[in-house]
Amino acid sequence: MVFSGLTFLLLFLPLLLLLYFLNRDVRWRNGVLVVFSLVFYAWGEPIMVLLLIGSTMLHYALACALVAAKRPAVKKLWLTLGVVVSLGALFWFKYAGFLLGSVLGLSFDAPALPIGISFYTFQILTYTIDVYRGKVAVQRNPFRLLLYVSCFPQLIAGPIVQYADVERALSERTTTVEDFACGMRRFFVGLAKKVLLANICGKALDACLAAAGMSVAGAWLSVLLYSLQLYFDFSAYSDMAIGLGRVLGFTYHENFRYPFVSCSASELWRRWHISLGAFFRDYLYIPLGGSRKGRVRTVLNLLIVWTLTGLWHGAAWNFVLWGVFWFLLLLAEKALSRVLERIPKPILWFVTFSLWLISLAIFYHTDLSAAWTHLGALFGIGANGWIDDTTVKVLKQYALYLPIAFAASMPIVPALKAFSKKHEKLGRLASPLAAACSVALALVSLLFLIGQSYNPFIYFRF
Repeated sequence: MVFSGLTFLLLFLPLLLLLYFLNRDVRWRNGVLVVFSLVFYAWGEPIMVLLLIGSTMLHYALACALVAAKRPAVKKLWLTLGVVVSLGALFWFKYAGFLLGSVLGLSFDAPALPIGISFYTFQILTYTIDVYRGKVAVQRNPFRLLLYVSCFPQLIAGPIVQYADVERALSERTTTVEDFACGMRRFFVGLAKKVLLANICGKALDACLAAAGMSVAGAWLSVLLYSLQLYFDFSAYSDMAIGLGRVLGFTYHENFRYPFVSCSASELWRRWHISLGAFFRDYLYIPLGGSRKGRVRTVLNLLIVWTLTGLWHGAAWNFVLWGVFWFLLLLAEKALSRVLERIPKPILWFVTFSLWLISLAIFYHTDLSAAWTHLGALFGIGANGWIDDTTVKVLKQYALYLPIAFAASMPIVPALKAFSKKHEKLGRLASPLAAACSVALALVSLLFLIGQSYNPFIYFRF
């Protein structure tokens, strides 16, 4: 089940909200939310929901054993067991086929990848590790821990929610009228981004890649379209998750902060998929030593983090290369920091965005030969001329849409909010206008969903 599906919008969500708000007792609400979350997951993964529940109960038992242990060695043993079992399950489902087939050349039928396993594995690890560190108290109620892991807004595609951020809300939370209104507005905005922007970008991308041979213009247009589709698809899901979280009384951190305004590689990754970056920083990079153990160790730590960041997105060599690509760019950025300070920001923005688009030629194609072909076409190597008929057709068909989509990826709304706050009359109109716009976006999105069958969610593959 997905947020942008008619079953979710017209049946699941209304029924959930009705039952959820029937009673103010948090125990009632927790029960309703757990049941609906498990149904939400089991809708697409009826068997794999047992893996989700089993993983949660295992970490519940391990965390309890960890705090009961008196000796540090025993505590570390329980923590290690939890990490090994969870990462082992993730490895089996996601990477065993890659290792045995692509690396070792053995014949192996990879098991079906459970939806969201990368996200909920990282979430449950934050709980056990933070209990070990003494950052959070052990959760004595297994039902609440199951709610933390399975809570449907962020279950299958994030943002990755660290246990410390919702620890209190699991046992004590409220939803005000303002929370409900703002949360639903955020949800409707995310829905519109998904249906009216991401889906249309995806259709344009499919049309662009249908060309017999890739021209230079076609190569650049396709990575631009893929960039917009990827951003609107994933940030839309994060918007909807954050909005639903607020409706239900949870506060989730922002996962995207307009990454396409970035003027450096490091800034881009502070703005893109923030929860994943925070996880790797807090639970891998810093424990490895971060930048505290000399230059060589820092470089090695960065290489490990970015290689694993690439692999997190998928078990294929293109994702490894994509991670190494950004490792090298970040390394170069650090080495040239003094030179880069003197370069005008518009130039830095153009270079950063261009490098982002180039990286997507690697990221998109799991077939490395296709990735090399696309990379070459970007620079005229082996390209089918400067522009082809298919690219011209796509440009004509989406001539108005493309600039609108690109503008929507920029921080125009925050700028309008800041402007309205400075002008009292506009400020009074801002809230009712935002409400009216969100309702209009919801209605238009529903009409689009009813009238079309193209509604993929591309982050399921990660």
